[in-house]
Amino acid sequence: MSIVEKQRRKYETKTEKYEVKVHPQTDRLYHIELAKDAIEGFLKAVKQEDYSVQHLEYTPYTRLIVSSLLLDQVGEEFGELLRSIVHDRESGGFTIGLEGVTKDTDEYVLFSTAVSYLLGTSNFDSMSGKYYARFTVKHTDNSDSYLRQAYRLFTLHTDGTFVDEPTDWLLMMKIVEENARGGESRLLHLDDWKELDRFANHPLASRKFTYKAPSSKNVSQEVERLTFFNHNNKPGICFIDQFVYPETIEEAKYLKDLSQSMENDESVIELELPVGDLVVVNNIFWLHGRAAFEVDPNLNRELLRQRGRFNQ
Repeated sequence: MSIVEKQRRKYETKTEKYEVKVHPQTDRLYHIELAKDAIEGFLKAVKQEDYSVQHLEYTPYTRLIVSSLLLDQVGEEFGELLRSIVHDRESGGFTIGLEGVTKDTDEYVLFSTAVSYLLGTSNFDSMSGKYYARFTVKHTDNSDSYLRQAYRLFTLHTDGTFVDEPTDWLLMMKIVEENARGGESRLLHLDDWKELDRFANHPLASRKFTYKAPSSKNVSQEVERLTFFNHNNKPGICFIDQFVYPETIEEAKYLKDLSQSMENDESVIELELPVGDLVVVNNIFWLHGRAAFEVDPNLNRELLRQRGRFNQ
C-alpha cells in the first residue's frame, strides 16, 4: 500500500456502533455507517428529553445536548473522529445517514444538528432566520439566485462569501426527493484542481473583491474577500460567481476563466446522496455546486443546510 493510499484510508475503522470506510465514489471522502440500534437509541433519547426542532431553534444549548445524546450511543471518540476527518487536508469530508430508520423530516433536523455541533457552531442563516435552512427545488422558480433553479448548472462555489464571519464547514442533507433525475451534488477538492497553481499564483489572486448578496439572502452588508488565502501553508479559496463584483474587464475575465476551469476539471465529483443522508465538507478547500435536473413538472427536492465555524 502506497503512502498516499495509507493516508487516504487512515480513518477507516469498525466498532459495534459504526463503521468508517473510504467513500465508494471518491477516496477523498469517507462514508460512515451507523448501526441501526445506535440511531434508534439516539432518537429515543431525544424523544425522552422532549426536544423538538423548536427547542433547538429557541434554546441554543439544546443543540449541544442532542450531540451528547448521539455520543452516548456511539462513544465519546466519535466527535473527535468527525473533527479529525473534516480538518484533514487529505480528506476534509464525509457522508453519513439515518439508514432508513426514520423518514420524519423533523428527526432529520435533529440528527443533522447532532452531527454539526460535534464539528463546531452553526452560523445564523439569514435566508431562513434560523441556525439552519430548509429549501425546495421545484419545476418552476422565481427566486433571485441559482439555488432553486432546477434546470441550470449551479456553479462550483464556497459558502459564506458575502458575510463577515468564518464559514469553515458546510453540511447538506437530502430530506425529500420526488421525480428527480440529475441534480447531483458536484464537489471539487482544491488540491485536485488541475489549474490551481495557474489561478492561485495569478496577480489578481491577492486582489480583494467585493461581494454583495441578493435580496433573498436577507444580508445587506458588502464584504471584501480574497479569492485565495493561506490556510496552514496551503491555499484556501473563497468564491461564488453570482455575488462577486469585479471593477475591471481584466478582473471579470480572471473570475470567468477561474470558474470555467473548475467546472471543466476532470476531478469534479458528482455525488450520489440518498434521502436521509448528509454530506459534510471543509468549506476552506472544498467547492460545491449542483448538476442540472432533467425537466419534470413534478420535480420536488428539499434540502437542509447548515454551515458554521470550528470551535477553538
